[in-house]
Amino acid sequence: MKSLRSLGMHPAALAYSMTTLGAGMMNSIFSFYYVKLFLNRYKISETAFHQSQVVYMIWNAFNDPLFGYLQDNSRVPCCSRRRLSILYGAPFYCLAFLLAWFPWRSYAPGDWLSGLHLMVTLCAFDGMLTFVLLAQCALFAEISGQHQNRLRLIKYNQVASLIGSSSVLFCGLISKNMENFPAFQGFSMMVALLACGCMLYTGFLSESRFDNKGSDADCQESAQPALSLSSVISMTWQILTNRDFQLFVVMNFFQVFMVAFCNNFTMIFAEHLIPPDVLPSFGKSIMYGAGFICPQLLVLCSQSLLHKFGYYKLILITFYVEAGAAVFMLLLGPKHYRILALFLTGNMVLVQAAFSLFNLPLADIVDSDLQKYKRRSPLSSMVFGTNALFTKPAQSLAPMLVVSILNQYGYETLKDVGNNADSSALESLHNVMFYMVCAVPMCVTALQALAWKPFSIRDSHTVDSKYIEDYSKEHEG
Repeated sequence: MKSLRSLGMHPAALAYSMTTLGAGMMNSIFSFYYVKLFLNRYKISETAFHQSQVVYMIWNAFNDPLFGYLQDNSRVPCCSRRRLSILYGAPFYCLAFLLAWFPWRSYAPGDWLSGLHLMVTLCAFDGMLTFVLLAQCALFAEISGQHQNRLRLIKYNQVASLIGSSSVLFCGLISKNMENFPAFQGFSMMVALLACGCMLYTGFLSESRFDNKGSDADCQESAQPALSLSSVISMTWQILTNRDFQLFVVMNFFQVFMVAFCNNFTMIFAEHLIPPDVLPSFGKSIMYGAGFICPQLLVLCSQSLLHKFGYYKLILITFYVEAGAAVFMLLLGPKHYRILALFLTGNMVLVQAAFSLFNLPLADIVDSDLQKYKRRSPLSSMVFGTNALFTKPAQSLAPMLVVSILNQYGYETLKDVGNNADSSALESLHNVMFYMVCAVPMCVTALQALAWKPFSIRDSHTVDSKYIEDYSKEHEG
């Protein structure tokens, strides 16, 4: 620990951020490539794609509050202790990541098995992602209650995310944007191994303040009866009736929708709307990589603004900038290819950068709940899990909605750009793609701004939230 401090590194923040590094490497690749893989390479039918997304949506919403309850209330150490949840969950998380990239047989177009493959992949990957990252989200709120310490976690987190998200850039260059599929598979296996090592580092070395209770406190806890169903319902209701929580969830639902929209379809839109002679494959790989790397750089560069203005204003500003850029692009038209490439990349950057700050308002909501109800320990996982219950379905709704619209204009038959296709049909498809690229950010950010404006926790950057430490010391005493 001393050697790390002598290098100017904070051990708790470093250990916490290693899970972000591992998860960032895998999540970036998975979210960016899985839709194109199943649509274009495995040639899944639209019906099977939608069925898989519906099952995923149900499981996605259900598993977050379930794991949140287990991690906040279980007596089993691998569930109740945050670092142990990460330690034991990491290997399964990495194995689930590899499921998508290895077909179960040579798929014919519309093969039912490719639909089952997608369903199992989405549920397994999201289940393990939720188990591991809910524990990490809880660590964010529980490592410290002070705003300055949380900003340090954000800073380390963004550096780790910056490094992790570069996996999309290297994957694109090595596999030629998935054209060389064996190279893509090999790179994915290497990423899974590196990610597992990173998350195990967190599992061995990270600690929550609430893990370090004395043996007497542990004995008292073990003597307490398990929470009744009515207690769980009561605590959930207290979270749900929090006005700031409600506003955040509405805003976050649309942000999750936008993240899925950008991650899943930027590659498809760019290949159709930007000709290869304007931006070749290498240039598009750089563009895709920048869409994942630059958000972290933007957040790191805005640390002083976070200290001065707080996350509330910065998030609101991103909504205005996204909407303004979309209006400008719509007025400019689809033929300005280089500006369109910048717009697609810039939209990804702003959406991801704002999303990277969302742990700050959720942690403030956890603090507010702890203080208001005078709890013995924070309901960190339950707050994060309940938020996910309402926001995660947007991850499925975005691809379902977009694929349905695109297929109405012939995407299923026109998906391979190089094929000799009816020029009028292709032009119609490209027009729809362009209008979606512009209209979706315009409409979504308008709704987000309306939901976010009444949010009341705006000054945590000016106040040291020390009541959590004081409150925990009272109970330890």
